[in-house]
Amino acid sequence: MLPNRMNLTQVAEDQLKKLKGYTGITPNISARIAFFRSIESNFRYAGQEINLNGALVLDKHTWLGETCNITELMLKMYYPDLNSKQHQKAWAAHVEDGIAAIRNHRNLSDLSKSI
Repeated sequence: MLPNRMNLTQVAEDQLKKLKGYTGITPNISARIAFFRSIESNFRYAGQEINLNGALVLDKHTWLGETCNITELMLKMYYPDLNSKQHQKAWAAHVEDGIAAIRNHRNLSDLSKSI
């Protein structure tokens, strides 16, 4: 359902890289955390235009890891009428929304307490 190669917005990518600098958590792992934080907060992608201009282009299995199936199922459940590219934009919007809640943690201990 999601395209094999995916990227995020530059803003989200920069925040994921900053978080890596503070905590050591790689951007793909923190993107997974951010996605599910966004889902839990009831954020919904409303079809707004998202510029996927981030330079970090990874395959979906690297981005999503073991959460690949559940992530795709959740996107399909919440957004049944979207196509593959639109699902990628919805995923990116959720990551950008969710990273806002965790981006300012300065160490792994603080981050783990917040999730």
